[in-house]
Amino acid sequence: MNNIYIGYARVSTAQQNEDRQIIALTEYGVPKSAIYTDHQSGKDFERTNYKRMLKKLKKGSILVIKSIDRLGRNYEEIIEQWRLIVKEIGADIVVLDIPLLDTTSQKDLIGTLISDIVLQLLSFVSQNERENIRQRQAEGIAAARLRGVHLGRKKQFYADNYIDIFKHYRCRYITFDEAKQLIGCGECTFYRMLSELRKSKKVP
Repeated sequence: MNNIYIGYARVSTAQQNEDRQIIALTEYGVPKSAIYTDHQSGKDFERTNYKRMLKKLKKGSILVIKSIDRLGRNYEEIIEQWRLIVKEIGADIVVLDIPLLDTTSQKDLIGTLISDIVLQLLSFVSQNERENIRQRQAEGIAAARLRGVHLGRKKQFYADNYIDIFKHYRCRYITFDEAKQLIGCGECTFYRMLSELRKSKKVP
């Protein structure tokens, strides 16, 4: 039976571009007409085109994604969706950035075990990192208040203070909305700061 490739790509906001993901999927062999794209946060799976893609999957289909965080960002929900696709629907999943997450080439017990362990580890690390960022930000705000620093609406932003947040945003550990909220600035200020950091090569 011929393989039926279906691709899924996701970016967090309309300002982000999914072209890099689309190129990777088509180079792998996914027809452009079979790629579903969402411009939405990965905090849950309530996404219009993700649901449409899910309905197209069947036994023998191969879902191709660029990286595991394009599927989602919630640890428990990623594991549940993986189980639904692979075990209930009977489709396969290929994660291009992580060769070990390829159920088409690991049909034996050991291969399945390795894939499950890698998936759970990566999902946990991704979610844990986001929670650590929020915690550090909250601790920073609390410390600033103890020092008597004013945290009202009027702020002077210094890009160097937020390098870690911008790095995590660029690596897709956190979404645009999450990064903007952690910094506490508007959209225009966010992109200005990001541009300055990228020009100085402090952020990839």
